[in-house]
Amino acid sequence: MSKSRVLIVGGGGIGAISAYALEKGGMAEVTAVLRSNYDAVRNEGYTLDSVQYGQVKGWRPTSITKTVPDVPKYGVEPFDFIVVTTKNIPDVPPSVADLIAPAVTPGKTVIVLSQNGINIEKPLIIRYPTNPLVSSVAYIGATETAPGNILFDDRDVQKIGAFESPAVPANVASDAAMRYVKIYNPQGELEVSYEPNVAKARWRKLAYNASFNPVAAILRMDTSRIKLSGHIIEDLILPIVHEIRAAAKANNIEMTQDLADEVVSQDPINSPFKPSMLQDIERNNLMEIENILGEPLREGEARGVPMPTLRLVYGVMKGLQLGVREARGLWKPDLEKTCVET
Repeated sequence: MSKSRVLIVGGGGIGAISAYALEKGGMAEVTAVLRSNYDAVRNEGYTLDSVQYGQVKGWRPTSITKTVPDVPKYGVEPFDFIVVTTKNIPDVPPSVADLIAPAVTPGKTVIVLSQNGINIEKPLIIRYPTNPLVSSVAYIGATETAPGNILFDDRDVQKIGAFESPAVPANVASDAAMRYVKIYNPQGELEVSYEPNVAKARWRKLAYNASFNPVAAILRMDTSRIKLSGHIIEDLILPIVHEIRAAAKANNIEMTQDLADEVVSQDPINSPFKPSMLQDIERNNLMEIENILGEPLREGEARGVPMPTLRLVYGVMKGLQLGVREARGLWKPDLEKTCVET
């Protein structure tokens, strides 16, 4: 049986681990699109320091490239799957839909979004109405500590299912999700499984990401110190979790009564952890604000759910994002332009 052709867009921690798992399973041939770490991986390969795979040095996927391959222009063999592991930052171009466009074969390529937040599929449904869309809710502790060096300090856990897309029959989309699980985890050795109710899994992960992530970034404080403070949990974390739970319920997603306790106890209190938004703001990197904060806020408020804490935090995070955009030359305030009313 021929191997599935997989394009991975994003060669950082999650992208590297996904590429390794796919090729190790023997059912996929991976092309990885790399950016800042391209030269390091080309010259030395990846170094993986992994609790799951041990020490792996000098490993490369089948192919690496700096740009997304233009399939029709250069007659490249079509890809069966495109797996997107980049951050999803729709407020800063290019969008995911634009980024992957050269490699998408209409009606054939399965697009797998291994990204955070909700409603991430909506722009792709519009742009690629005949392509199956797959949701990967990933719980992977993988960080690129230096170009090409991946610290993988947690096990690969993913819940994978189909996004709903009007022009793609439900059975076609679910079959695509199950095929991806099969090539990723052919021996059943990984905690990577098909999840028919993947929307619920996405909202469940959001309850943590929409609370601890932005609060940690705003306060520049790890999760252990947030918990030890006491009042930050009561004043910010718990209200956001309750608001997310109510917004999910308004969207016909029922989460457990113990959700708040589950979220607060998710990270060990004796193991200080910096969520991704805190790491991003410390490095002056752009943050995933819209799909983690803006979209659940809009979904909830549109259905009459009061979300005052999330609205406040969202506003602060947009301000911090604007500062990052300015520092990166992506936004310039026109300080000389004034508007005077008489």
